Order: sequence, then C-alpha cells, then structure tokens
Amino acid sequence: MPIPPHGGGELVDLRVPQAERSTLLDFAKPLKKLALDARELTDLELLAIGGYSPLRGFMTEAQCKAVVDDMHLPGGVPWTVPVVLSADREFADSLSDGEEIALTDAEGNVRALLEVQDRYTADRRSEALKVYRTDEEAHPGVAALYSAREVRIGGPLQVLELPKGEFPEHRLEPAQTRAEFQKRGWRTVVAFQTRNPIHRAHEYLTKVALEMTDGLLIHPMVGETKSDDIPADVRMECYQALIDGYYPAERVVLSVLPASMRYAGPREAIFHSIMRRNYGCTHFIVGRDHAGVGDYYGTYDAQEIFEEFDPAALGIMPLKFEHTFFCKKVQGMASIKTTNSAPEDRVFLSGTKVREMLRNGQLPPEEFTRPEVAKILIEAEKSR
Repeated sequence: MPIPPHGGGELVDLRVPQAERSTLLDFAKPLKKLALDARELTDLELLAIGGYSPLRGFMTEAQCKAVVDDMHLPGGVPWTVPVVLSADREFADSLSDGEEIALTDAEGNVRALLEVQDRYTADRRSEALKVYRTDEEAHPGVAALYSAREVRIGGPLQVLELPKGEFPEHRLEPAQTRAEFQKRGWRTVVAFQTRNPIHRAHEYLTKVALEMTDGLLIHPMVGETKSDDIPADVRMECYQALIDGYYPAERVVLSVLPASMRYAGPREAIFHSIMRRNYGCTHFIVGRDHAGVGDYYGTYDAQEIFEEFDPAALGIMPLKFEHTFFCKKVQGMASIKTTNSAPEDRVFLSGTKVREMLRNGQLPPEEFTRPEVAKILIEAEKSR
C-alpha cells in the first residue's frame, strides 16, 4: 500500500483539464496580472503537481503565521517553511477580496489564476529569526525574504500551464514517482536530498540506507541555489555517472525536484521530508548540517528537530547519519560511531580545497570522490 500524501487525503493536482485551458486563457486576458519571480515559479510548479500537498494555493496570513510561529498549518498538519506570493503595495491595494488575478512568468505568459483570499504584510525580522534563526542579511534565505515585494497575496490556484523545466526525462511528478515505485514493487523507498555532486561519503549514506529499504530516490534540487553552487546540469551528469558505475540500476531512481533552496537548516529538513513523502518515499536521509549555510546552525540541529514532531503526523521516517569519511585505518568508509582511528587517518577535504584542486586539473583522492565524478567536475571547472 503506497504511503498517503502529507496530511492524508488525495495527492493535490491544481491543473485545469486541457479542454478548459483555452477558455480560461481568454478569461485571463482582461485580468490584473502579477509576474512571479524564479522562486515563486518553482513554488507554483510544486503546488500544481502535489509536491506541496495538502496546500492548494499560496498561503494566507493565518496559514503563514501558524507555520512561522508553530511549525504547523491551522488544523495541526506539520509544515515549517512559508510558501508565499509577494506583490508591490500599489498592486495589492488595487485588489478586492474574491477577485481573480492572472499569474505570469517573466515573459508575460499566463501560468495560473489565483482567487484573492487575503492580502497582508509580515514582520520580516520576526519571521527571519523564527524560520532561519538569524536576521542577518548575509544569510541567503534572509536576504531573499528581505528583498521580496512588500505585500503577500494568499488564495487558491487554478494552474493553466507550467513552464517547460530542465531535464524533462528526469522531471518526474509525485504521481509518476509513486507509479514507478509501485511498478518496481518497492514498499519502502528512501530519498536522498542533494544540491551537490555525490561524493564517497554521500554514496556511503545512500548505500547504508539501501540496505534497509527496497529502493533509493536520488532527488537533487534544480530550483534556485546559491551562485557558487555547482550548476544543475553538471551535477546531473555526475549523478548519472555514479549510478551507472556504482549502483544497481534496478534499485535507484534519479529524478529532479523543482524546488528552490531556502537554507533554513532544521526547518528545511522537515520541509524536504514532507515533499519526499508526497513523492511516495517512506524514509528520508538527514545528514550533517542538512540545508545549512555558514555557521548559522548546529551540526546536528536538522536531525534533532524531528523529535519535535509527532512521527505519525509527519509520516516519513528520518534516517539520521553521523559525518562520514574514508578511514585509512579500516580501509573503508566510516564514521565516529564505527572507527577508533585518529583524525589524521580520516580523509576529509574542505569545499575550498576541492575547488582549488579541480581548477588546477588535479583529481581529488579516490577516497574522497569517484574518478568519473572528479573528471566531470574538472571539465566543468575548466569551462568556467
């Protein structure tokens, strides 16, 4: 029996039937139009396809306040990160409750209709402190919060057409991943969240998790990330090379997640697990400093936050891992739970050191990354 979507009930699908689209596009022509930014477009896609079930639109003030203050939606369903739509004050003031507006992409293409249920402003500093645990603009999530348009508009959506995203062959929707898992006979599925290439430590975590489950969903994010993160197309090439060379293909699905990073650390770990439940996963890997940035969060804060939620309400099991590394003493991957080796016997390279090696055309040690992955990264670094 497949795991039910988050919050119970049916998987949300906000897209109107094909036969109704032309009529609704005509209806949208005289409507007031609001262009979405890149993050709002990714949120629209996830709302439309059920990745954000049980949400049926951008959050109202009551929903947003409950999420920020209590990490639950009104009614008690766990939710930790606001999903909101912003507008300029002048545009928001021109609207009436119950009015329908057209949401467009940057080129003016109408993507959805929204029924205006709420218009509100948020205490951004308070929200930053609660969601991101800091109000410093140096934090990328806080910077995005502060730079958003002043007023928020909440209400239900009818989605007419989604933009064609990258990696269409790997852009499986929640209904599609669920169907694929069922076709393969998987009753338990573990998801691995990533915004980086998979190095030996990550490979080890996913394979330990595979020992406990029927299948693995490698689910990289391809929405907005930091400017210094490795581009999604390079990462996808790395994932495929690793799967081809080092995993049993029948036990792995590679699919992209069209979400944008918030860098909200512990809260985002819960957010990521909720999405993976909607994609049909029963387990979720939570490693060291999940969704972290800088020194804003403790090393294992993203694991500890799961203790604050009712496991039945969350509905997906976190698999919590210590920091792992190649251990020269035991000649294999290990963690502080499994080896008594000295620090000098543990192969660990900083991101800065790895990037320096790649720029110089040097292969990082095989204990750190597979050579096939390193070669892809070197070529990408050269082209940059």
